[in-house]
Amino acid sequence: FGISPESVRRWVRQADIDDGVKEGLTSAEQAEVVQLRRDKRRLEMEVEILRRATAYFAKDAAPK
Repeated sequence: FGISPESVRRWVRQADIDDGVKEGLTSAEQAEVVQLRRDKRRLEMEVEILRRATAYFAKDAAPK
């Protein structure tokens, strides 16, 4: 099949973790971590946009 032995080793190791045989993050937990990191990055970008917009509008609202 052309699959490297290291790939098979990783799959077996992850299967053992998913089955509770070994300690570590399950596939579901890993997927959740990835999703949470994406959400965090998106929220950080939104906060930055709002911070800049606030500064822009505050500059225009400042008395002259």
